[in-house]
Amino acid sequence: MMKPMRVDDILNNNVWDVDYEPHIRVDSSKCRECDEKPCLLLCPAQCYTLAGEEVLFSYEGCVECGTCRLVCPNDAVTWNYPVSGRGIHFRFS
Repeated sequence: MMKPMRVDDILNNNVWDVDYEPHIRVDSSKCRECDEKPCLLLCPAQCYTLAGEEVLFSYEGCVECGTCRLVCPNDAVTWNYPVSGRGIHFRFS
């Protein structure tokens, strides 16, 4: 029986071809108004972190699932696909 892999281990198998410009932009002024901050809990790659009252976003590890865009109650997330072939390349082990 195979041992279940942790999310971190699975993500380490993937390769990112990061664009020169982030494909996700977060309006942190809208994040300050949000009490729940669901992005902190629901992003599978844990790209969102809280530093004091400020929500910080690191797009380099994004798996491009779009969860943050869907769960944000304040429409603070602007999400576009990375340009031609850039972004995550999934590798399964």
